[in-house]
Amino acid sequence: MKVLLTCIIAILYYLPVRAQFNDSTYYHLGLSATGSLNKTNTSDAYLLNNGLNFGVKKKDAVLNFNSTWLYGKQNRQLSNNDFSSTLNFNLYKTFPHFYYWGLLNYATSFSLKINHQTQAGLGIAYNLIDKENFNINISDGVLYDTSNLLADDRYDTFRNSFRLQYRMLIKDLILFEGNNFLQNSFANGSDYIIRSTNKLGIKLKKWISLTSSLNYNRMNITRSENLNLTYGITIDQYF
Repeated sequence: MKVLLTCIIAILYYLPVRAQFNDSTYYHLGLSATGSLNKTNTSDAYLLNNGLNFGVKKKDAVLNFNSTWLYGKQNRQLSNNDFSSTLNFNLYKTFPHFYYWGLLNYATSFSLKINHQTQAGLGIAYNLIDKENFNINISDGVLYDTSNLLADDRYDTFRNSFRLQYRMLIKDLILFEGNNFLQNSFANGSDYIIRSTNKLGIKLKKWISLTSSLNYNRMNITRSENLNLTYGITIDQYF
């Protein structure tokens, strides 16, 4: 793993660096490796949070692939083994600051008591603030959700999916960004999902940052939730 990470950093070091997508930028690669460790005389716990993001921009469309894996143990007992992989696209074809989106997501989660979950949906989004260093975006749409829970309970439902997203870069040094989702079932008011990821990054170079991430997830139908604070490095490369 150390050799692989060293090779990746060496390759990215020689790629041309840019701050964000622009007219001459068509690809984005992001890698993150964060975690936490706590050990005392009577207990020990650790948590690893790894992520991969790859994006492609072509004229009026953006395609993104994102995967995350959260793994942890507490006193040698498994606490987290949570995997999520998302493919989504944005289509900019109408008004300024407005676009359509589509999403396909697959997830498994030990901590949220999910064997398998697949979501697919469409919706609209609008940039309330759309500046180079400051962006606030809201989106809404409909998802079809089919899941298999750890209790071997299979169910399907349609959900309203609302998202608040933000990104703020201060003096090309400090980065705040977050994705926050609320997904309510149309059929059952007590069946809702909350997903919240908020990050603070301090750039060491344009392509590498020290990162702290706060993640909160709740799946109310299984009465399960998790809250995790991790820290590590993030590699961001546009080319």
